[in-house]
Amino acid sequence: MTGPPHISEEMQRFVVLAIPSVPYLEAILLLRADPLLAWDAEQVARRLYLNEKAAQTLLDQLYAAGVATVGAGEERRFCYAPQTEHMRSMIDALADIYSRNLIGVSNLIHSTTNSKARQFADAFVFRKPPENP
Repeated sequence: MTGPPHISEEMQRFVVLAIPSVPYLEAILLLRADPLLAWDAEQVARRLYLNEKAAQTLLDQLYAAGVATVGAGEERRFCYAPQTEHMRSMIDALADIYSRNLIGVSNLIHSTTNSKARQFADAFVFRKPPENP
């Protein structure tokens, strides 16, 4: 019996730098599952159990990151279309790892989120000024 697959250092860097949240990753995987399908915020919201505003924010982030394209027209619909082959291959590898090590990938995402939050909050902690000798 083996444990969950190891997450390589390269993949850890990719997750830390490119995946800000689990819903963001879930949105990528949703679009990736059917690259020819164009998704709007309402559809993504229903599938990921989010409100429509949160889903729209995720779709906008995917577009800004070069993971998705947006069609022309009044209804903004998004399709999976990574800008580079390297991005596509990293997402493919992440999808595979996530399917076999959901907890490990989720913990990695949460650890970076919590670390950033701690760093931000730490900036507002009042500290006693150093004593002058």
